[in-house]
Amino acid sequence: MKEQIKIPTSKIQRAASFAGAGAKIGGNYLKYYIKKAVNSDTQRDELNEDNAEDIYDTLSKLKGSALKVAQMLSMDKNLMPKAYQDKFQLAQFSAPPLSYPLVLKTFQQELGKTPLDVFQTFGKNALHAASIGQVHKATIDDKVYAVKVQYPGIADSVSSDLKLVKPLATRILNLKGKDIDKYFKEVEIKLLEETDYKLELRRSNEISKACAHIPGVIFPTYHSQYSSARILCMDWINGVALSEFVKQNPTQEERNKIGQAIWDFYMFQIFELMKVHADPHPGNFIVTKDLQLGVIDFGCVKEIDADFHKDYFMLLDSESIENDDLFTKILYKLEYLLKEDNVQIVPIMKHAFKDMLVLLGKPFNADIFDFADDTYFKSIYDLGEKFSKMTEIKEANGARGPQDAIYINRTCFGLYSVLNILGANVKTGKRG
Repeated sequence: MKEQIKIPTSKIQRAASFAGAGAKIGGNYLKYYIKKAVNSDTQRDELNEDNAEDIYDTLSKLKGSALKVAQMLSMDKNLMPKAYQDKFQLAQFSAPPLSYPLVLKTFQQELGKTPLDVFQTFGKNALHAASIGQVHKATIDDKVYAVKVQYPGIADSVSSDLKLVKPLATRILNLKGKDIDKYFKEVEIKLLEETDYKLELRRSNEISKACAHIPGVIFPTYHSQYSSARILCMDWINGVALSEFVKQNPTQEERNKIGQAIWDFYMFQIFELMKVHADPHPGNFIVTKDLQLGVIDFGCVKEIDADFHKDYFMLLDSESIENDDLFTKILYKLEYLLKEDNVQIVPIMKHAFKDMLVLLGKPFNADIFDFADDTYFKSIYDLGEKFSKMTEIKEANGARGPQDAIYINRTCFGLYSVLNILGANVKTGKRG
């Protein structure tokens, strides 16, 4: 893959890149409509492929928050055409890497040394490149390390990038209404945290230690002496990314074993630690030859407020959903229903939330759940499509739900999606 020799870092440069992508997309539409006028059988597939290529090309060169949006989009199968999904999946771990001179510059700025002053060997070519940084392989004696190097200027561009992608992010996070600043503040905080590798190192050690007892789950050891705010060093885990594991056509038993490890890891975090690895996608899980699940990248961790936790997961419990008084009380408390809602919209919104929560809560209310069942996921997306066309819901004013729900929703949907990709049948076990 061709390396980048620079990243646009100023607000003007990054805004110009977005504008350039917009111009290309406009040209793609013009080309499509001309072809359509000549041949009425012309399909939108070519248009989607051209647009996906141009958008991803821009985002991959910008990296940071802009590319993170593409990564989030790639986890939702029905949010956009397949051409976009296929292209945006590259953001998980296969974005265009930076050239070695930029890596060398980051080492000199952060550690005052070159990579070969720190390690005996250091691979000049990145083995994995994602939205915030890229990973290089290094050694000291017989010890092998994964060294994550952050892209230049990413931390400084988070806030301005969010303004540029705000319309797109609004759609991704399903935010409606005028008062959405608190939601974007939550996203901004989390993205800024992802650029702080010292914070990631601390959280990685904390969660790894707390979850070390979970069967089938392993974590790398992190090395503070070779790390900084923009460089993170950890042990290398031999294995393949989860998406590659699936391509190897594992047996159902093997799929179930890895899926169970993922589920148990997340349930322990959510219900015991009250904080969670909030970026579940295939690029953050490594499967070893002996079928252990390696968990990496604790850049995005959501600490869960106790009151929010209680109310949120009660809404996913079948008994709470069937208790109308309790169900209504929680909807108001979490601001899914608003005091200013008129009497006509309240029953419509209640019914919509109930239908959706019954579906989303199914894995939590079952003893065993088959995440390979595509009909389950289709029913969720079909219901969302139905609600998106309901005039009453579209016209309901106000952004709904607490800001804490953004990353917990993302975690749950990401977890479900990863287990669906894996095709796992998991003992979920209804929690008491």
